[in-house]
Amino acid sequence: MTISVTRDFALSEDELALLPTDEEVEAYARNGWYLTRKLFTDDEVDALVAASERFYAGERSRTLPARPPRLAYWQPEHGPVQRHNDYVHYEHDDIARILRKPIVGAVAARLAQADEIRVFQSTLIYKPPIAGEPSNVVPWHFDRHYWQTCTSDDMLTAFIPFHDCGVDMGTITMVEGSHRWREIGADDTTTRHFADRDRSDLERMLEDNAAHNQAEVRKVPMLIPKGHMSFHHCRTYHGSGANVSAHPRRAISFHLQPGGNEYRQFHLSTGDAVTYNHDVLVRRTEDGRPDYADPEFCPVLWRNA
Repeated sequence: MTISVTRDFALSEDELALLPTDEEVEAYARNGWYLTRKLFTDDEVDALVAASERFYAGERSRTLPARPPRLAYWQPEHGPVQRHNDYVHYEHDDIARILRKPIVGAVAARLAQADEIRVFQSTLIYKPPIAGEPSNVVPWHFDRHYWQTCTSDDMLTAFIPFHDCGVDMGTITMVEGSHRWREIGADDTTTRHFADRDRSDLERMLEDNAAHNQAEVRKVPMLIPKGHMSFHHCRTYHGSGANVSAHPRRAISFHLQPGGNEYRQFHLSTGDAVTYNHDVLVRRTEDGRPDYADPEFCPVLWRNA
């Protein structure tokens, strides 16, 4: 039996049982992260692995019409470093079809308490099994810093590994409750990607903000079985360690936006406007702003009745 929510979005009775409970939604609001039940079948996860290998071999359903200035886009000539490839939901239809499974958007809508969830960005990630590879270590940061052109403070990210993912693989790790901290020390540098910043500065920023909020830095590694995923709030500090296992850590970081999110102008102290990669790709609104509801790049995942 299928239960319709709108003409386009529906969950089966089995899928309804996978949604976060009221208590789990409250825990997400308190902790800043959530571990799901099994949302993808083993066959769907295996299909993601196979599709990602075809992607790395050069297969595309379409390519970006322009190359944004801050695009993360690994290519074979970059070598055995951690691979990041943005816009995989746009460039590869087989990957997009699985990511757009309605239950993913429905879980996000419950956590964000939103009537609509749209894609904001997706990044295909491959962390090679090289214990000493510096690029494998992701320093502490939170995503909202990079989304200053967004109006919403309730954006969230699903981390979707393609296998059982634990500490030995360098799983994503959350700083519990950090999304509720009052921030100090923010300046123009926070809009720059962590790969372009000094790791010790980011570590110090975490410690300074914890101290300012009289909070303990409680780091919680996400132990994620195959087919499950984690979600985290856009202001939750997170990072990841080295992959010391014998296998690559494969995943997608799936950034999501509530339906009310829009573009806003945001300026640095120099007066320069901050830009996000979307700003050179998406269509324009009637008043000329980048449209973060462009269905080509930011399709709707879920909409309540």
